Amino acid sequence: MGAAVRVTRTDRTASELRAVAGKCRDGAQVRRILALAMVLEGRPRTEAAQQNSMDRQTLRDWVHRYNADGIEGLKSLQSPGPPPALTAAQMAELRALVVQGPDPAVHQIARWRCTDLREEVARRFAVSVHESTIGKWLHQLGLSRVQPRPSHPQKDPDAEVAFKKTSARC
Repeated sequence: MGAAVRVTRTDRTASELRAVAGKCRDGAQVRRILALAMVLEGRPRTEAAQQNSMDRQTLRDWVHRYNADGIEGLKSLQSPGPPPALTAAQMAELRALVVQGPDPAVHQIARWRCTDLREEVARRFAVSVHESTIGKWLHQLGLSRVQPRPSHPQKDPDAEVAFKKTSARC
């Protein structure tokens, strides 16, 4: 059997650790804190680890992290994820492009769709992404994928008013 785990940080008692665990929202951190509280109460490391669904060696590692960093050392670390595909300047350029709308002579389309924007992003920025990513980017930019119906360039508003049916209702 391994050597006993010693908690050298004495700023909190076992009951104070349990109180902190009751206010914590991260389930994994709660398990770690409760295991440490059991160790502080003098329970064997094997029992404390088993009751909190971890291995004895894992509990030892968490005790060392608690001794070094306190409660903050028991938090679950989040991965930063992949770097963004477009820079902030490129996103601003994409937003301006969408707000301006396509040039029918150049782009051969009347309105932007996600597939069209995907091709334009690939052409301008050499970044290949899925259509759903374009939709997410539009949402992040405060824009909508839903487009109004295009109006005909030779539309006559006076003819539209004259064409509307008038009713005798008040």
